[in-house]
Amino acid sequence: MKTSFKLPFIVLLAIMTSCNKGDQKSNPFSVKSKLPYQAPEFDQIKDSDFKPAFEEGMKIHLEEIRKIADNAQAPTFENTLVAMEKSGEMLTRVNRVFGLLTGANTNDQLQKLQEEMAPKLSAHEDAIYLNANLFKRIETIYNSRTSLKLDPESLRLVEFQYQEFVLAGAKLSDEDKSKLKKLNEQEASLSAKFSNQLLAAAKAGALVVNDKTELAGLSEGELAAASQAAKVNKAKGNWVLSLQNTTQQPSFVQLSNRTTRQKLFDASWNRAERNDSNDTRKTIVEIAKIRAEKASLMGFPNYATWKLQDQMAKSPEAVDAFFNQLVPSATAKAKVEAAEIQTQIDKQKGGFKLEPYDWNYYAEQVRKAKYDLDEGQVKPYFELDKVLKNGVFYAATQLYGITFKERTDLPVYQKDVKVFEVFDKDNSTIGLFYCDYFKRDNKSGGAWMDNMVGQSKLLGTKPVIFNVCNFTKPAAGQPALISFDDVTTMFHEFGHALHGLFASQQYPSLSGANVARDFVEFPSQFNEHWAMNPKVFKNYAVHYKTGEPMPQILVDKIKKAGGFNQGYALTEVLAAAALDMQWHKLTVKDPLQDADQFETSALKRTHLDLSYVPPRYRSSYFLHIWGNGYAAGYYAYLWTEMLDHDAFSWFEENGGLTLANGQRFRDMILSRGNTEDYGKMFRDFRGHNPSIAPMQKYRGLPVK
Repeated sequence: MKTSFKLPFIVLLAIMTSCNKGDQKSNPFSVKSKLPYQAPEFDQIKDSDFKPAFEEGMKIHLEEIRKIADNAQAPTFENTLVAMEKSGEMLTRVNRVFGLLTGANTNDQLQKLQEEMAPKLSAHEDAIYLNANLFKRIETIYNSRTSLKLDPESLRLVEFQYQEFVLAGAKLSDEDKSKLKKLNEQEASLSAKFSNQLLAAAKAGALVVNDKTELAGLSEGELAAASQAAKVNKAKGNWVLSLQNTTQQPSFVQLSNRTTRQKLFDASWNRAERNDSNDTRKTIVEIAKIRAEKASLMGFPNYATWKLQDQMAKSPEAVDAFFNQLVPSATAKAKVEAAEIQTQIDKQKGGFKLEPYDWNYYAEQVRKAKYDLDEGQVKPYFELDKVLKNGVFYAATQLYGITFKERTDLPVYQKDVKVFEVFDKDNSTIGLFYCDYFKRDNKSGGAWMDNMVGQSKLLGTKPVIFNVCNFTKPAAGQPALISFDDVTTMFHEFGHALHGLFASQQYPSLSGANVARDFVEFPSQFNEHWAMNPKVFKNYAVHYKTGEPMPQILVDKIKKAGGFNQGYALTEVLAAAALDMQWHKLTVKDPLQDADQFETSALKRTHLDLSYVPPRYRSSYFLHIWGNGYAAGYYAYLWTEMLDHDAFSWFEENGGLTLANGQRFRDMILSRGNTEDYGKMFRDFRGHNPSIAPMQKYRGLPVK
């Protein structure tokens, strides 16, 4: 997604390819799809199509790049940068689809090919970024950019591509380029290996239960889903609790059997640390070592310093300063919450000290006591399809005037996937939106968005966007009832989708969500606010049986409980972000680390070592940073939370949910892509630099 020739950032989580060589004329990737919006022809695509498509796509792309680099004419914006933007179309087509499938609907064959091709695709990127003739042309244009009379987006493209090439090693000596190429290939192979190890570890780590009494507290619907999971997985047991990608598991809230909670926590915490083929600890240590070596080769003290050069934060020191405004008050609040939970345990004569697997179960009891709010009371009002159409889509209509029409005529890659065509307020077409919400064992954990087709005026393409989540699929005939956290996730991911759908760029490199990590989460987290907007909430929060809206007294309870458990919620994310930053501050002089010892010392060093608040992701299953392109970037979720709360304050000050306000946000943020400095973009919208105060207020922290 970064450029028309650079592999998309979500796809780089996976890197690619597949199967037997075949006739290119019959390969569905060899030509543009004939479907509306060039949507992928999933009914024509076979696993065996990927490898030949990648090989041919890379071959064509490198020839296109060679012609640009070796052009005898003097370098111009058109014959160099615009030509680059037009290159690699076949490679992009196969790359995007393969990245989607290896993340959301993979199989053994695709995983094997993914690992096989990873170093080859890394070498392909290096062949472009380390091409001396190509960089010389880009540098010539960059040095004369102020005299070229370029429009603002074209000037941004020049500056962006120059920085991309420099940060990729274009200025290194030939000897150091060779070293970097080898390190890049090694890292790509290890990252692909990690992703596949983790998927297998999560599947193998699911908790198998034979005695129904061990699942006391789960609803009939949840028991039915666990029974269905056992059948699907052909498990040696009657029920299976599949693992979510996070440390904490949704079932902890309901499970009253402490032994079961402990077993489930151990399954989650140790999923990738069982001294088997799926143990990731050696893999991540090697990746960290390689990244430190790459940074040193590039002249930076560590990987984090290198990778933050093109981010909004700019440096690890800025991130540390940001954390320092949050860690003391977040952990203090978490300790107060822990004391309340311990009191609840003692009231029941539990006779034990609070452990991580106790937190959510007893926190729910404290919440009930404080706010008279039971998760079981609210779930019947959050039926997935109504949340999507009457909540997520409705909010977008109220803000931006866009509308949606389901398309059942387009092929999908899995039967649960739905497709919607998106129309602007004048009824002109915007693009397509695919959603894939239910968990599968062949799907990576978490939730994400990406493009199947990117928007570009230059290429004449409109966006084809997808959202992937991991909600528990109900048993046949049962409604898909979700938690309010899941509701929030749907709004979050659709915020990313809006960023892609509203893209209005000339160049694919700068289009839509192709922005810095610590800006890309801004639109998504901002969109979460509309989930509790009274007008929106009333429209989707209706009982799945009666159709009655949620009683106001229950709505008020949800609002009052909104600040509950924020110490824990913030601390677990801070702990994960700190682990990420500590791993990527390692230097080449640091000895090879034992993963567990490093994690323990890192949490202690950053004052986030609370035994009852484990990091949201343990190092060994932290897919974001070892496989998903968020290395030295997980802090972005918190950084952009600062942006989103401050931006939402503007809406509160200016009339809230209106078409005029939505249009302003669309014009100044959502449609801008990477066409302007992020700080300036935010200041132009908000009127000042980002303020952390609204975020602190929302989290219930002292505002300084």
